[in-house]
Amino acid sequence: MNKSYDAIIIGTGQSGPFMAIRLAKAGHKVAVIERHLFGGTCVNTGCIPTKTLIASARVAYMARRAAEFGVNTGDISVDMQRVKARKDAIQRPSQDGAETRLHEQPNCDVYKGHARFESPHVVAVNDDRLTADKIFIDVGGRAIVPPLRGLEQISYLTNSSMMDVDFLPEHLIVVGGSYIGMEFAQMYRRFGSKVTILEMNPRLVAREDEDVSAAIKGILEREGITVRLKATCISFEKRGDRIAAGVDCTENPSPAVGTHVLLAVGRRPNTEDLGLDKAGVARDEHGYITVDDHLRTNVPGIWALGDCNGHGGFTHTSYNDYEIVAANLLDNDDRKLSDRILAYNLYIDPPLARIGMTETEVRKSGRKALIARYEMANVGRARERSETQGFMKIMVDAESRRILGAMILGVGGDEVIHSILDVMYAKAPYTVISRAMHIHPTLSELVPTMLQDLKPL
Repeated sequence: MNKSYDAIIIGTGQSGPFMAIRLAKAGHKVAVIERHLFGGTCVNTGCIPTKTLIASARVAYMARRAAEFGVNTGDISVDMQRVKARKDAIQRPSQDGAETRLHEQPNCDVYKGHARFESPHVVAVNDDRLTADKIFIDVGGRAIVPPLRGLEQISYLTNSSMMDVDFLPEHLIVVGGSYIGMEFAQMYRRFGSKVTILEMNPRLVAREDEDVSAAIKGILEREGITVRLKATCISFEKRGDRIAAGVDCTENPSPAVGTHVLLAVGRRPNTEDLGLDKAGVARDEHGYITVDDHLRTNVPGIWALGDCNGHGGFTHTSYNDYEIVAANLLDNDDRKLSDRILAYNLYIDPPLARIGMTETEVRKSGRKALIARYEMANVGRARERSETQGFMKIMVDAESRRILGAMILGVGGDEVIHSILDVMYAKAPYTVISRAMHIHPTLSELVPTMLQDLKPL
């Protein structure tokens, strides 16, 4: 059946549903197509379920530390079935709500099926052919499964299948020492698993500054996690009920032998089976849909939002994509992708919060800059809580006095960082913070103190 719409939304991550509802409320006739789970990565396999699991793992960790605070608890054990049940109960309303809101929205038709372009403005789904002048692609991404030797011999986990785990792996081998791998490694160590991380780079989270990578490695190792770097020749072999992960071209050639394997080596966009070639939509060498500063593809009337465009890969960047497109289409507000400041958190404990440029990037830029660094061990609030691991640093342009970037690796840093980020968006000088009176005792109060001790980079 042929059906005509004003707009078609393909995918229901953190951009698509908001775009659909905004357009429908503005009087546009909208079709939304979802082939699997409503809500995208964040709701189903990302932010909500993983941070719920991290919260349970932290409770177990702090319970084991109770004696440090003068609290007697007795033996600590983790019931993984109850952990998973809690995760499911917290996740389910968001998943159900994402679908329900779309079904209840006037001017909005919802299709469950696999969308494929037949031409630039014709999309097939099931037995229907939908047409629209405006099409928005929000299909997200999935875990990369690398072509490692012996992988076909074993069962392995990804961040998606980890959501179904209701048992405690005896020894979890995590392949990948970046953001997703770090979170699961620490989480399962705190649940009680033995954990080994295999990372091909010479350091963890290699996009961060070297001092940040080293600090994160120390945090994980202090909790009993084994970290093996330069693991560039990984292979697998089944050994009874065990899995041997060979790392024969590293400094330590002995295999890592465990019971379960988690692949966390990156993500790829879900763009290869949409018929984008029939629409003429361009992709880069990694499969990401190329877009301009307003999220428009090379084909007029087609936009790409969220993880599939390669500009962020986070829930907050996906939602911001929606805001940029909606502002330009409906509000006559010229918002741009280039206005966005890089910002993200790594949710290990303590968390890493990152905004703007790294110290390495500032040094490479050749500009005159200032830097300040402060150890979390010197923060009174952190000492009171016995959570003194990590540090924070901030970089400032010496001439404009604007903040170039900052990082906080420390308790509460995932929230504190926003006071710096907002000043960056305001394009205000760093003195707005350095001269502010922050409340004592808090973690935020040391940001002004740090900025009062800037030194040439």
